[in-house]
Amino acid sequence: MSLDFFFVPLAAKVGASLDQVKLITCLLSSYPLGSLFIRIPSSQPTFKHLFSIAVASFYFLPVLNHGLAFLSLLGDVLVTYVVARTVQGPRMPWIVFCMMMGHLFVNHIERAVNGDPFDGSYHITGPQMVLVMKLTTFAWQVWDGRRAVGDLDKWQTKMRVTKFPSLLEFLGFSLYFPGVLVGPYLEYATYSSLTDGTPFDVTGGSEPRRQIPNGRKRTAYRKLLFALGYLGVYMGVAPQISFHTAVTDWFLEQGLPYRILIVQIAGFVERSKYYGVWTLTEGASILTGLGFTGYSPSGAPIWNGAANVDAWKIEAPENFKGLVDSWNIKTNVWLRECVYKRVTPKGEKAGFKSSMLTYLTSAVWHGVSPGYYLTFLLGGFVTTVARLARSTIRPLVLPVVPQSTDRKPANSHDSKPPQQPASVFKTMYDVAGTVCTVLLVNFTCTPFVLLYLSDSIEAWHRLRWYGLWMVFGPMAFFYGGGATLLKGIQAERVRRTNDTATSTSGSGTPGILPTVPPLDEVFCEAEKKLS
Repeated sequence: MSLDFFFVPLAAKVGASLDQVKLITCLLSSYPLGSLFIRIPSSQPTFKHLFSIAVASFYFLPVLNHGLAFLSLLGDVLVTYVVARTVQGPRMPWIVFCMMMGHLFVNHIERAVNGDPFDGSYHITGPQMVLVMKLTTFAWQVWDGRRAVGDLDKWQTKMRVTKFPSLLEFLGFSLYFPGVLVGPYLEYATYSSLTDGTPFDVTGGSEPRRQIPNGRKRTAYRKLLFALGYLGVYMGVAPQISFHTAVTDWFLEQGLPYRILIVQIAGFVERSKYYGVWTLTEGASILTGLGFTGYSPSGAPIWNGAANVDAWKIEAPENFKGLVDSWNIKTNVWLRECVYKRVTPKGEKAGFKSSMLTYLTSAVWHGVSPGYYLTFLLGGFVTTVARLARSTIRPLVLPVVPQSTDRKPANSHDSKPPQQPASVFKTMYDVAGTVCTVLLVNFTCTPFVLLYLSDSIEAWHRLRWYGLWMVFGPMAFFYGGGATLLKGIQAERVRRTNDTATSTSGSGTPGILPTVPPLDEVFCEAEKKLS
């Protein structure tokens, strides 16, 4: 049975494609359905699994008319279940990973050959991308459950699967309905705790807590309003300004500064679509009980664990690392936990090879269009330049502080000195970092939307390749001796400050006691966060 008799006239009235109207309808329907899901008693998790399976099946079959595609997704679920249960060795998660990514890649190729990526249709590769993250993560967490706890890090220990689920539980997890169409995904341990109510077992204070903390509905429907606002921006502005504008004749007639400005506006418009969809799913997930992370010091419930994007930190980022950390958050977690860490040999630090394999996985996961590979290739270089700038330039605008001396402040054994206000140079550095990050991300992501190689190169050409100059110019400087020069300047500043602190301490005047900014730690921290 198809519901097209309802959706076809509705799509004609709102002026959107049929599949877009169907998708938004499913996402909006998850709000009242989420309120029903959480009312199923935690003592009856079987009904929660069945409820989630039924809703997801309704979305795929009568609404989206993806019957055969839905069966192929169920095939992936069953194959993963069997492999994870029967293969006991360390190759098990890699077998699941290769099979799921291989199937996804084949479907990406099929869409590229037989379909038009700009036709507005909802392709099965969308939910399959979400499912790949779920299934590969599950396989790794089953393997972590078979390993010694001492060999695991904190996240792996928390998420490890020690009790293999029943097939019904696994189907409920795989088809968790608020995120089954567009994500974000969730880990099996998170889903299991959601169905038995344990995420609300957080103690604090002397007063008893409600079984379901306050603020859930208020937070969810606030997300709904923001999501509709983002989608309104996209639908209202995208027909006039988008990354596709960069390949129009009108764009070519404009001056270069205006072209660059248009691309910055287009970047926000393009991202607003993702903000809207992901925020919609976040609100629906919250209504099911997902996303509760505890209580604030004042006792207010916190519902931020289902977020997949932080729009403010993306549109006004302090640096490129902060932007990457705030975009498609769950996919970043998947890449870090299932690729970045897993391809790094035990006992070794992750390096360039791990980073490039992770970026390659991300590109293949997104699709086969050349635009994806241009974006992620350039993104890898942007990450490198941002790391070099942070480790060599940033220390020069921070207050130089001497290493600890034997002298300690009065009335304190471990007191920290008062934090010094940011200097004018630090403020200038922060502003420049925000401006450069915004300019670079919009230049880098233009091919991600245009997809075709010819359009991507033409758009970059019309922007006079400004993003490449901003990346490879500094890289030539840093690798041509600039990094060594800047580190030498910083080392001299530290030496002079230490000499001064030593002399003043010797004369009875207490010096400043903080430590030098840990450049190596900053370097490693920037490497760990990937898109």
